[in-house]
Amino acid sequence: MNKMVRMEDNPVSREDRRTVGKPFSGSPRMICRNVNVFYGDKQAIQEVSIDIGRNEVLAMIGPSGCGKSTFLRCLNRMNDTIDNCRVTGEIRLDDMDIYDRKVDVVPLRARIGMVFQKPNPFPKSIYDNVAYGPKIHGLASTRRELDEIVETSLTKAGLWDEVKERLAQPGTGLSGGQQQRLCIARAIAVSPEVILMDEPCSALDPIATATIEELINELRTQYTIVIVTHNMQQAARVSQRTAYFHLGDLIEVGSTKRIFTNPIHPLTEDYITGRFG
Repeated sequence: MNKMVRMEDNPVSREDRRTVGKPFSGSPRMICRNVNVFYGDKQAIQEVSIDIGRNEVLAMIGPSGCGKSTFLRCLNRMNDTIDNCRVTGEIRLDDMDIYDRKVDVVPLRARIGMVFQKPNPFPKSIYDNVAYGPKIHGLASTRRELDEIVETSLTKAGLWDEVKERLAQPGTGLSGGQQQRLCIARAIAVSPEVILMDEPCSALDPIATATIEELINELRTQYTIVIVTHNMQQAARVSQRTAYFHLGDLIEVGSTKRIFTNPIHPLTEDYITGRFG
């Protein structure tokens, strides 16, 4: 859980929040408007509005405790699992309001998959890790169809050639980088539209990180990806747009190239240039 912030300490005015950059010009897959997040009486996210495009990688950056992971968890209602958490505002996936009371979060989280900071394979075989989702969602009617889903998902995650001879072995026996790719394969297996990644490389070595980054670039052709990262170089390498958060506010969003070379807001410039954070 992100560090709680006191909004009265936030130097960003409502006027600033209306001028974070040019409106998104593409075709959005998700639309977020005036999103607020409260943990009890503490406000962690304030009035965030952003569009998330189809087949793009959107990176969310900012100092620790700025709210980026909290906001990421809003996008597939993972914050529902926190008793004292309350989310207001509107978040839409295509034409569906994901916070509508009629929305079942189980199929929603299949459409909006998530990869966490630390690899978390199930205590099952490599095969069963990937097959679990398709089984519970009824995506395969025969073992052959399930086999095809497992192979396709592992192939998309760049892992098939490394594990195809040991599918019955535990997923927890893989290296850290392989485990993270297994978790990505698990998310892909249920045919999501959006993949959320919360610091997916923070526990990995540089070689495994490079492999995951290459994978993200490949997956963008089929999925919308939102990634939270503390690594600004990583954001620059993998994303088309970048959003900068500061103390619960979305300060600025725009093309990654512009954010890193010509930020509009002084707070963004200070963070990018290393003056704080």
